[in-house]
Amino acid sequence: MRETLIDAVRLFCWALQILIFARVIMSWIPPIAKSVLGRIVYALTDPLIAPIRNLISKSPLGGPGMMLDISPFIALVLLQLIETVAISLIGQIAF
Repeated sequence: MRETLIDAVRLFCWALQILIFARVIMSWIPPIAKSVLGRIVYALTDPLIAPIRNLISKSPLGGPGMMLDISPFIALVLLQLIETVAISLIGQIAF
C-alpha cells in the first residue's frame, strides 16, 4: 500500500513537471499556447505557477520590467521539494 501511494505521488509530480516544461515551450510559440491543448496545459499549471509569478512581481526581483519569467523554474524546484517531503511523510506512516 505504501509503495503504491509513493508511486502515485511520483507519477503526479512527474506529470506536473512535464506539463510545466510543455508550458514553457508553448510560451515561445503563441499559436500553440492559444490552442485547446495550450489552454488545457495552462489551466493545469496555473494553480502552481500563478501564485509564484504574483510573489515575484511584488518582490524587488520582479516587476513589469522583468525580461525573464523564472516562475516555472521556481515551480519545478518547489515541486521537487514537495515530492520529497510527501514521500518522506508517507514512509513514516504505519500501514
